[in-house]
Amino acid sequence: MAEAALGSAGARESGLLKMSELAERSGVSAGTIKHYLREGLLGDLDDVVRTSRNMAWYPPSYVARIGLIKRLQEERFMPLRVIRELLRSDDPARVEALIALEDRIVERAVAAHPAGRTSRAAVREAYDVPRVVLERLEQLGVLTPNTRGYDPDDVQIIEAISRFRAGGYDEAIGFTVYDTIRYREALAPLVAEEVRVLLGRIAGTVEEDRAVEIIASGAEPLRELIGAMHSKLLLAELRRAQRR
Repeated sequence: MAEAALGSAGARESGLLKMSELAERSGVSAGTIKHYLREGLLGDLDDVVRTSRNMAWYPPSYVARIGLIKRLQEERFMPLRVIRELLRSDDPARVEALIALEDRIVERAVAAHPAGRTSRAAVREAYDVPRVVLERLEQLGVLTPNTRGYDPDDVQIIEAISRFRAGGYDEAIGFTVYDTIRYREALAPLVAEEVRVLLGRIAGTVEEDRAVEIIASGAEPLRELIGAMHSKLLLAELRRAQRR
């Protein structure tokens, strides 16, 4: 942090911002900005000019950098330590470009996802799952039907639950819809990390069309991989439980 003899008037003329102004323009609290400074997220502190013991002035470029940090936190779920390393190794403008590219890849991947819906009546007729179970799963956010019914992923979840119940996984021995929450909570951070790694490897490396193809082609093998690994771990854990 540089000491300056120019004073507040000179700092103002140079286009520098007070902390309150930086907070207002960035939409981030002064306390959060100070935390970013302590964590080394805002770059070289030589860019900060201190005109007195209690007054510091900050470059306008910090506004965009703070916005980028918030986007990486809120949209990419990146911890600050990862963001710090990313900003140290990459030009912020390039990081912004990669984020924009990732957004386009995600939009196209979502658009390519099967969009057909199955009506509630058709689902109830096809699968032996009580209506109250379906309603509770919807309340929990495990299923997300709309007025046109269930999307393909919802239908696969319902089919799996139907098969579970047919095999004896039902309320009589303590299995309820709330057991699905355990899987969702376990999978959520895994999926967030998966998306971060996947986009980090393909964004800026391959063309958008090819990136969407890679994402689409990996969906089914990934489902099989997770299923096979879960089966292997389950069997190993049952064997350990047997030896206790």
